[in-house]
Amino acid sequence: MPLPLQVGVIGGTGPEGRGVALRLARGGATVVVGSRAIDRARQTVDRLRERAGELPLDAADNRTVADRCDVVFLTVPFAHAAAIVGECAERFRPGSLLIDVTVPVTFDGGAPQLVEVAEGSAAEHIRGRLPRRVQLAAALKTVPARVLGGDAPLDCDEFVCGDSAEARSRAGDVLRLIPGLRLIDAGPLAAARTIERMTLLAIEINRRYKVRDARFRVVGV
Repeated sequence: MPLPLQVGVIGGTGPEGRGVALRLARGGATVVVGSRAIDRARQTVDRLRERAGELPLDAADNRTVADRCDVVFLTVPFAHAAAIVGECAERFRPGSLLIDVTVPVTFDGGAPQLVEVAEGSAAEHIRGRLPRRVQLAAALKTVPARVLGGDAPLDCDEFVCGDSAEARSRAGDVLRLIPGLRLIDAGPLAAARTIERMTLLAIEINRRYKVRDARFRVVGV
C-alpha cells in the first residue's frame, strides 16, 4: 500500500499522541495533530517543532482529522474513546483505517487495574461504535507513553491485531516508519484482549523493578 499523504492523530495533544505524531513525522509522514480544541492542537505542533525542528506537522480539530486522513490513530484516554469516536463517526472516509492505541487501565489508589469491557477489549468496544466502512487495527498498546514520547529508539516488538488482514497490513505500513520497532502480527481484533492485559503486566513490572521503560520483545520469530 502506498503511504497516505496524511496520517491523523485524534487526541494528539496527550503524551501518547505527541509521541506518535513526532515519531511518524520524523519517519517521513505528514501528520495532522488533532484535539477537541484546535488551539491546543496548534500549541502542540509548535512545541514539537521547537523540540525537533521543522517537521511535516499540521493541526486540526478531531473531526477534521477524521475527514482529511486515510489513516488515523486514536490516542485518547479510554474513558473518552467511545464519545470521541461517536463525534467523528460520520466524518471518517470510506475505506479509512483507525488504529486504536487505547488501553482500559485505571489507577485506584495508585494501583493499576484493567477495566472489564463488555465487548472483551477496548479495541472491540471501539469497533462496535465505528462505521463499518472504516477498518480497525490495534497497536502501540504495550509501549509506555513515556518511551513513545521520548527521543531514543523504541528497541522493542509491538503487537498488531485488526478486524482484517488488510487492516493489519495497512497499519504495519505506517508503523514501520518508526525506527527500532518490530511488528508482530497478533491476528484478529480479539487478540486485543490479551495485548491489553500485557500492558497491565508491563506497568506492574515497572513498579516492581522501579523502572519506567519496560516493554516486550518476542524471541524465536
